[in-house]
Amino acid sequence: MSLSFFDQFSSPSLLGIPLILISMTFPALLLPSLDNRWITNRLSTLQLWFVNLITKQLMTPLNKEGHKWALILTSLMIFLLLINLLGLLPYTFTPTTQLSMNLALAFPLWLATLLTGLRNQPSASLGHLLPEGTPTPLIPALILIETTSLLIRPLALGVRLTANLTAGHLLIQLISTATVALFSTMPMVSLLTLLVLFLLTILEIAVAMIQAYVFVLLLSLYLQENI
Repeated sequence: MSLSFFDQFSSPSLLGIPLILISMTFPALLLPSLDNRWITNRLSTLQLWFVNLITKQLMTPLNKEGHKWALILTSLMIFLLLINLLGLLPYTFTPTTQLSMNLALAFPLWLATLLTGLRNQPSASLGHLLPEGTPTPLIPALILIETTSLLIRPLALGVRLTANLTAGHLLIQLISTATVALFSTMPMVSLLTLLVLFLLTILEIAVAMIQAYVFVLLLSLYLQENI
């Protein structure tokens, strides 16, 4: 059976049952559970420091009203971060390379921020569709453009995350395939491609972390517009 480069993005299944839910819930098992002890271990201390750092970074652009979303945004950030990083391990599946999953995360949260703005300050939320001082002949066109840009926000969130992770995985597989294929004929070139593969892996680790942060940061900025 011949495999293509895109087979790594197909959802794994066992006896016809999709295993994507298991791959999505597995990162939660890696987090240490909190207990009531006053003295915690180093792993729990590191976890608490990391969560506080993420929460502080995400809540900085938000006012006090937006701090109610701290739990949702921080949990989403840790969830995406763990999935993206675990997907770089060999023989693993990355659920965030699926556009359907990313849109399922982006669309409800974007809609929640939009409905929050329409409920709390409807005039200000609708006022974003028409900048102040717009000439009268341009009003219909600008309303149409701003409405379109507003509606494609969840699509842009999902496509950005999917495209970046998919491109990185494809590059890693292409270079690793070239490294193995050149090892028997041109060992020096193979070692050079192995070095490139090592550097690309470091880059992809950074991309996985940055894309998780950008996804949640943009959601927090959309929330700030509506509160």
